[in-house]
Amino acid sequence: MARAKPWEVSDELWAVIEPLLPQHPRRSRYPGRKRIDDRRTLQGVLFVLYTGIQWEFLPQELGFGSGPTCWRRLAEWQAAGVWGDLQQVLLDRLRAADRLDFSRATVDAPRMCRPKVGPSPVDRGRPGSKHHVLTDAHGTPLRVSLTGGNRNDVTQLLPLLDGAPAVRGKRGRPRRKPRRVYADRAYDRDIYRQRLRERGITPVIARRGTEHGSGLGRTRWVAEAALSWLHGPRRLRIRWENRDDIHNGFLQLAHAMTLARKIPAI
Repeated sequence: MARAKPWEVSDELWAVIEPLLPQHPRRSRYPGRKRIDDRRTLQGVLFVLYTGIQWEFLPQELGFGSGPTCWRRLAEWQAAGVWGDLQQVLLDRLRAADRLDFSRATVDAPRMCRPKVGPSPVDRGRPGSKHHVLTDAHGTPLRVSLTGGNRNDVTQLLPLLDGAPAVRGKRGRPRRKPRRVYADRAYDRDIYRQRLRERGITPVIARRGTEHGSGLGRTRWVAEAALSWLHGPRRLRIRWENRDDIHNGFLQLAHAMTLARKIPAI
């Protein structure tokens, strides 16, 4: 059996996505040109995401519509919050299937997204981007965010935790906060440890200036694995977009697709 291409949207996944998309009923008078099918344009967006091809070079013979059409559709869905809603639905399904573990969480943010032009990645004037991720104990990404390449990692620790979606289980109240948070030396700030404790979360953060070999890597590696999944699509390895919302749309869509792959029924 041939393996499905990553930009192909299965019937099961489309059944989840379609109700979340904005509706555009045609006018009875002067309807204009018929809107290209949303499922096909979504596959066009995914094709650009996974292959890294430029929008204007999207092959027309694939039937996904033109590159500008797919670009506008991505911008529309990102503005409508479709990817956040999709992530919530998929996280709910993972929790219902007992595939999420909130006993601990990990956070990380490597510099992997280089700009298409600009100075050296170690230059303080670098115009690149940084992807931040919060995962559960198994490495499932709960939330991802986008900042400038020179933002300190620790500045996104609380926004990631506070913005994590409430994951509803089969019974009981939705759980939003993990019991413990694991992080590397980039997050070593006592003030943030205090704020985590105020939220009822135990911080497990490596200290700067100490020797390596603390053993936290045996727990933290899941965040690095999650980031490698998110950076599998070529479009996220080098930033070609000038607009933050478009690049963030790609990032949030990649997050949703990572969650979808963890659900056997999808």
